[in-house]
Amino acid sequence: MAVEREAIGHSVQGRPLVSIRSGPADAALRILVVGATHGSETAGMRITRRLIASRTLQLPPELVQLTVVPTINPDGVATGTRGNAHGVDLNRNFPFDWRPLAGGEYSGLGPLSEPESRAAHRLILRTRPDVTIWFHQPFGLVDRPQGRAFAARRFSQLIGLPLVSLPSRYPGSASRWQNHRLPHSEAFVVELPRRVNDALVARGVAAVEQLAAELASPALGEAG
Repeated sequence: MAVEREAIGHSVQGRPLVSIRSGPADAALRILVVGATHGSETAGMRITRRLIASRTLQLPPELVQLTVVPTINPDGVATGTRGNAHGVDLNRNFPFDWRPLAGGEYSGLGPLSEPESRAAHRLILRTRPDVTIWFHQPFGLVDRPQGRAFAARRFSQLIGLPLVSLPSRYPGSASRWQNHRLPHSEAFVVELPRRVNDALVARGVAAVEQLAAELASPALGEAG
């Protein structure tokens, strides 16, 4: 399967924000996986690295477009900090239900004030994924989104983490914005535990691939 690497923007400090895409833009199913939003929560990047290395889903290439973004916060990853180089929590910087927050969840000067969140915003509106998986830490669960939750429920079964509705609905979060802006899609957060071993990384990769296969199965049936 052909793989396309694209710089979708740059961080505050000029580091490239990279997406790696396999499959055509007009695929029947479009999946986006984001490895890290907070620079202090990087275990999901181990899953995205393996997805990129595998470069294939066991499906006809015309059926699935998989876009992988290792991180939207390379400056935070470089320093091990939650926020970006401006100290902004990027998962509080998206437009839906944005509000001014200070401290460790500083939400920025306004919605999409940061180049990293603007790049992710553009990518999602351009590719319009059917499913988006945002990896975070450290709670060890899959956060059940409001509204549609089929993909989140199935992913929780496949990766072996409980499906839980977290009591807080975070203002300005990427997944809540996407579900509001693109109601046909399903974006959800996977909270990996604080310590992530190789077995869990392997389950995460397999869960993405199996979820894609199952969601694409109606298209497979039509194609057959």
